[in-house]
Amino acid sequence: MYRGGEVVLVSVQFTDTFEIKNRPAVVLFEQMGNVVIAGITSNIRMRGIPLTIEEGAIKESVIKTNYLFTVSSSMVIKHLFDLSSEKKKMVYEGITGSMRGLLD
Repeated sequence: MYRGGEVVLVSVQFTDTFEIKNRPAVVLFEQMGNVVIAGITSNIRMRGIPLTIEEGAIKESVIKTNYLFTVSSSMVIKHLFDLSSEKKKMVYEGITGSMRGLLD
């Protein structure tokens, strides 16, 4: 069972290709064998929440709160590290802030 705030290595299919690669992602929640995640990129020019080496990333990275998807729990390869409470709050605010339009 995966918990929100875990950073995991997961096999994902990219949106612009059929290629499947192993990439880091933040677990948002798991339900009934499905894991909802936010992608992480090492392209630090992208918009998102910074993730540093000191926090556990292999290299300076960005949590992409606009790149959310669901994978089977069987596609999670391994646990890498856990986000701090402060960073989890930033992820939550980044995602929910993007959905404010649903309340209009």
